[in-house]
Amino acid sequence: MVQIALESPLDRRDVNRFCQEILPQVSRTFALSIRFLPGQLGRAVLCGYLLARIADTIEDDPKASVAAKSALLDQLVDCFEDSSLADRYAQHTQSVTGDPAHLELVHQTHQVFTLYRSLPLQSQQTLQRWLTEMIVGMKKFVNLYPNGIRIKTLEEYKEYCYYVAGTVGYLLTDLWYEHSPFVSQENYELLRKTCAEFGEALQTVNILKDIAWDAEHENSIYIPQDALQAHGSSHETLLDPSHLEQNHAAIKSLVELAWTDLDKSTDYLTALPHGSIAIRLFCILPLVFAYATLRDITRSTAMLTSGGNVKITRSEVKALIIISPLTAIANGLVRSLIQSVRQRAFCLWF
Repeated sequence: MVQIALESPLDRRDVNRFCQEILPQVSRTFALSIRFLPGQLGRAVLCGYLLARIADTIEDDPKASVAAKSALLDQLVDCFEDSSLADRYAQHTQSVTGDPAHLELVHQTHQVFTLYRSLPLQSQQTLQRWLTEMIVGMKKFVNLYPNGIRIKTLEEYKEYCYYVAGTVGYLLTDLWYEHSPFVSQENYELLRKTCAEFGEALQTVNILKDIAWDAEHENSIYIPQDALQAHGSSHETLLDPSHLEQNHAAIKSLVELAWTDLDKSTDYLTALPHGSIAIRLFCILPLVFAYATLRDITRSTAMLTSGGNVKITRSEVKALIIISPLTAIANGLVRSLIQSVRQRAFCLWF
């Protein structure tokens, strides 16, 4: 792989500005967390996230044909090796549909790859390795379900989550090892034992809170068909009010999986060296948000009704944004906060 220099300092500033400005438009939560990561590490994580979001936007397009999605995903992988393909990528994505901010990101793929080629070579290799695995996995499921994803079994669900989220856990952990002097070889090997669950837990929580949205807007159903059938329902009756009780029972296997993976994610966070405080700060916000959201999912059926989803309150979001960074310095404080969030909505009284 040849590392290509940017043409001028002005190019780098423009590219960095675009990537930083588009991020909160495609993920407010991630934008809150990445601000803690310094320098080249922050830029590498930003680049990796935006490239993953580009792939995700293509995969989720409810109108594009399987052939069109597959071609765009293949071309996205090829962009890692050929900068000229990245420069021309936008002209192939004009028919992609979706949220305006996500479409703007897709149409500016060349800017994200310009950021990618400014990263250290090892960071480029890490992003290429794990994002390629992610995109290949996405393509597999696009082709497996040409009329919209319909997950059949829990094992198939786990495979899907590995591709779209477990790979992110490995990507991040490899970047921690490259950029943090506090992450030793021994610590790196320990982190890799639970890094996939760190990504997969967040993915499962997002899937559970957005069951109705995914079915109605993206024509995707991730709740395993066999779990629904075991409780007297199906993909066809997932949002049917007359099957609400059955559907709520059917998602319990995913809820249990999410709790297990979140607890492993806590182990992942607490295994991070205390010297890597920036990385711990990056990890804690999405983790506590996920715990709070899953707590509310267990008490709600909103995500199983047309147009419904589950969101934690703004007051709890604000409280967790304030308190979480203060607890990240000590494992005992982290676990105490998580235990509190699991049980009830977190708030601060002033």
